Amino acid sequence: MPYLRKDGVLCADDIPLNAIAEQVGTPCYVYSWSDVAARYQELERVLRSVSSRIRYSVKANSNLEILRRMVEIGAGFDIVSGGELERLIRAGADPSDVVFSGVGKSHQEISFALKSGIGCFNVESVTETRRIAEIAQRLEVTAPVAIRVNPDIDVDTHPYIATGMRENKFGMPEKDAFQLAVAIAQDMPSLAFMGLACHIGSQVTELGPYRDSLDAMLELRSRLLQAGVTCASIDIGGGFGIRYRDEEPFSFAEFGELISKRSLQGVELDVEPGRSLVGSAGVLLTSVEYLKPATVVGYLDFCIVDAAMNDLIRPALYEAFHDVEKVMSTEGEARDWHIVGPICETGDFLASARSLALQEGDLLAIRDVGAYGFVMSSNYNTRLRPAEVIVEGDTWMVARRRESMTDLLNLEEV
Repeated sequence: MPYLRKDGVLCADDIPLNAIAEQVGTPCYVYSWSDVAARYQELERVLRSVSSRIRYSVKANSNLEILRRMVEIGAGFDIVSGGELERLIRAGADPSDVVFSGVGKSHQEISFALKSGIGCFNVESVTETRRIAEIAQRLEVTAPVAIRVNPDIDVDTHPYIATGMRENKFGMPEKDAFQLAVAIAQDMPSLAFMGLACHIGSQVTELGPYRDSLDAMLELRSRLLQAGVTCASIDIGGGFGIRYRDEEPFSFAEFGELISKRSLQGVELDVEPGRSLVGSAGVLLTSVEYLKPATVVGYLDFCIVDAAMNDLIRPALYEAFHDVEKVMSTEGEARDWHIVGPICETGDFLASARSLALQEGDLLAIRDVGAYGFVMSSNYNTRLRPAEVIVEGDTWMVARRRESMTDLLNLEEV
């Protein structure tokens, strides 16, 4: 466990979180690299029975130092923008070990990726495929492509992060994918068909949808082979869920067992974990600014902190639950506090009805924010985005300093 109490103080590895807050200030994101590395190595172990490649999903947490360390431990990568590719290049990644997904790749992004030597595009429509073919022909290169399949598989997750059903914008039906793969192999010389891809959603806690989607892609691969189309890889995507509250997500070991029971001879399996590697490794430190206890029956007890929905939007966007702890254990009368930020929106809340004994000035840790935390932050209300800190054992570093007002306003003209 990356976050445990020592002498009543919540610590990241061996570092008391209050010591970080005293030096860096709040709000502040803190990540335990030890936890990230341990999870990566666990997934790597359970996939050893098959030819596989772990491609970290950059959108989960794109901090440059996190990416640099991912390169160091041997990860490949999955991206959804040209900006994420630029981050990876600056972090020392080899573009040939990067898969570029996403439904709306621009001319500029495709050209940049091809010139960089991208490993593969996961194409999601016929028109996108034609655009990549035209740009590759103009650049006199061959573009490696895989086809993202939409298998119409339902998953038990928030509808905003379900991606593998017919009403979702991602991928294409199996029938269309088969026809496009044959067309690429026969009629598009500027493209090289690599394989099939699928991503059914995020925060998926059951194995069944992965079994169904993998079986569907293996069946489609078999049909392609019969049609004379080589299909060297299958990308199962990511989206593995973690425990935020009372979820019971499957383990990496259970996923590995599922994979080991499938016939994958002659095919590389790509896996794109993001949240499951970094989610539980992060906390958001925030300080209590004001307590506003109710004095009239029916009103709520509000705890106003210095973090807000611009720093962590998941509760406001998805009604997501994140556990909240006091960093320093202290006595006092507990109330069911609604923890909110200073932004002028009723939706600016971080947690609802949490039984805590609080005082103004207390330091709180909002748990499990290593994924889709800082990366989804904004400058709404002209608020400065927080610092990011990485802890490993008994050492820590500021991986991204807190923004200044100069940083924020330099791009504007008056």
